[in-house]
Amino acid sequence: MITFLVVLAGWVFSLCLHEFSHALVAYLGGDFTVREKGYLTFNPLKYTHPIYSLLLPILFLVMGGIGLPGGAVYIETWRLRSRKWESAVALAGPLSNLVLAAVLAFILQYAPDVAGSAWAGLGFLALLQISAVVLNLIPVPPFDGYGALAPFLPPGFRMQVARAGMFITLGVFILLWNVPFINNIFWDIVRYLGDLMHLPFALVAQGYSEFRFWQR
Repeated sequence: MITFLVVLAGWVFSLCLHEFSHALVAYLGGDFTVREKGYLTFNPLKYTHPIYSLLLPILFLVMGGIGLPGGAVYIETWRLRSRKWESAVALAGPLSNLVLAAVLAFILQYAPDVAGSAWAGLGFLALLQISAVVLNLIPVPPFDGYGALAPFLPPGFRMQVARAGMFITLGVFILLWNVPFINNIFWDIVRYLGDLMHLPFALVAQGYSEFRFWQR
């Protein structure tokens, strides 16, 4: 149960960090309305939605251990100085997850040989951050990878993609969960990034097991 609470609290923090990063870069890029909307306060209530920010991400964690950022900040992109700033705003969120994963991986290097539930929770949380980065960089809507490319795509194409956005998103998750080849590629990338960070996967596995305490 301790692991579950550590992961849950850490995930809410990472959600706030992700959305705060979007807002901060948008502010630097010219959309000063994000300050008026309270997006620069690091207040979870400004970034969260009961279903999209809490229920769905937790459901994804329970089902497959994938980090699904669920919050959203409304950026008035027309206020940004250039298309490059639009891309930077989109990439700021995944970058924050990547930095947090690296920080957690560094901290975990000092975990005791017999690590308790809190350490295990941090291990699983680090893996979730990496999975969130990989997922968010998929270049289809509504992920940030598409948000980084969209400013440079033809308007007509963007409108067509927007109309099919819900079906594209559904298709991505169907492929991830039902096509072993796609699923293996996704997790191979996650593991590769974890290896680069020297993430202790034994601790990650312990955290994943303890997170799903209802199955033990």
